[in-house]
Amino acid sequence: MAQRRIREAAADSDNVIFGEHALERMEERGIYDVAVLEILRLGTIDGNPEITERKEWKCKMVKRIRGAREAGVITIILHNGRLFIKTVEWEDLR
Repeated sequence: MAQRRIREAAADSDNVIFGEHALERMEERGIYDVAVLEILRLGTIDGNPEITERKEWKCKMVKRIRGAREAGVITIILHNGRLFIKTVEWEDLR
C-alpha cells in the first residue's frame, strides 16, 4: 500500500518535498532530482515501512539507476499525502 501511495504521489513532482539533508546528499553523491523522481515512480520498497513520531509512514524506495548502481530514497508519506525526501543514498558501497 505504501509503495502504491508513493508512486501515485510522485506522479506529480509538486507533491515531492526535498529536505535540506537530502539536497546535500544528492549533490555529494551525484544523484539528481530526475533520478529521485524515477526511483519514487518506478522503484520498490526495501524493508518494512516504519511509523514516525508524527504518525507518518517512513520507508526506503530503491531502484537501479546509472547502469548497475542501485540508489535508495528515504521517504516520509506526510499526512497531507505529499512526500518528504529525508535522504538519498547509494545502496552499493563503492
